[in-house]
Amino acid sequence: MPQVMEFKLPDLGEGLTEAEIVRWLVAVGDVVAIDQPVVEVETAKAMVEVPCPYGGVVTARFGEEGTELPVGAPLITVAVGAASLPGAPAAQAAEAEGSGNVPRPLIGYGEDHSRPARRRRVRPVTAAVSAPVAAPAPAPAPAVPVAPAGPVPVISPLVRKLAKDGGVDLRALRGSGPEGLILRADVEAALAALRAPEPAPAAAVAPPAAVSAQGERIPLKGVRGAVAEKLSRSRREIPDATCWVDADATELMAARAAMNAVGGPKISVLALLARICTAALARYPELNSTVDLAAKEIVRLPSVHLGFAAQTERGLVVPVVRDAQHRNPESLSAEFARLTELARAGKLAPADLTGGTFTLNNYGVFGVDGSTPIINHPEAAMLGVGRIIDKPWVHEGQLAVRKVVQLSLTFDHRVCDGGTAGGFLRYVADCVESPAVLLRSL
Repeated sequence: MPQVMEFKLPDLGEGLTEAEIVRWLVAVGDVVAIDQPVVEVETAKAMVEVPCPYGGVVTARFGEEGTELPVGAPLITVAVGAASLPGAPAAQAAEAEGSGNVPRPLIGYGEDHSRPARRRRVRPVTAAVSAPVAAPAPAPAPAVPVAPAGPVPVISPLVRKLAKDGGVDLRALRGSGPEGLILRADVEAALAALRAPEPAPAAAVAPPAAVSAQGERIPLKGVRGAVAEKLSRSRREIPDATCWVDADATELMAARAAMNAVGGPKISVLALLARICTAALARYPELNSTVDLAAKEIVRLPSVHLGFAAQTERGLVVPVVRDAQHRNPESLSAEFARLTELARAGKLAPADLTGGTFTLNNYGVFGVDGSTPIINHPEAAMLGVGRIIDKPWVHEGQLAVRKVVQLSLTFDHRVCDGGTAGGFLRYVADCVESPAVLLRSL
């Protein structure tokens, strides 16, 4: 007996409870195969293509592009069975009944890291609704089916974000790219038109004081909302303290130059600092831990999953390098580069952004010397690194110009006292000033 199967937005895991529809990949009336992606959604952590577990004819879509849906809300309905696939052989009709996926939470969207450039696909949660296939099933209120749509050119995430932030409706634009593709220049031209002053009757012009008093309201959602919630929780729950020290990085920079002079993949400064951090955490494991409030226990973690702050068009994200303690500077450089590229393209999976145990924050790329980092909850510490610049410095009893960097450590005072934190930071500074110190622990 043919059925109309209702496919709901799956449980996205990692505390994600909603997603925004970015682009529909199918239209009403399209024939879809089992596990074919039907919609692209954006969460606070990643862009995800969501596959449908049923094969058949799409009878309804719920939600327009740009709409936020909670987990469990209907996405589409699909008519499955022999009647829904005209001319399909019996074997194909039987296959269209569903992939048999078991509904479950989607923590990390799977673990396939073999092709990192592709968006992770989620394993969907579904619910079946029996109904005749003679006519499309009525949409459950209050969702409204979207009318069939024609083919949609693939628009860059950066272009979509630019349009969204500026209030430009992409559906109203005519793209200047191939096959009508909307380019960044098209959106910028639309923004310029929106910002152009228009004469208005004097009676319709509000007093300047009223306009300024109202202000601009920006929704605190998506990446910005997720960051706000995490940092607020960190401040509420963690009694943090910060210590800092200036270090002479001249020898570290010389060591890096020597490494890169022999050929092969280039070693980044961040990779050298990360290797120093993993050696320091081996000496001071208190800082690679978390606090279990329910059990009233400090949990020291066996592996260093090193997060690093990366600024992207979508905001600040913290990709995680797994088992960083087993990587050398060359491997760390390659992994930092891979994750940074995915972050800037908006293709990081939630699994790439969670599970960190310690964070390295290089805010020196913004041209500043120091900061008091906020701990990335539920971790116990974060090392901040300022810019490396030439400064007057007393070296071997003489005033000289050296390359100096400020290092800041913010730590959870519940897991250790200042002596431990100071010891960790001093060891990091010693390795920066004399990389030979690090060789003793390799």
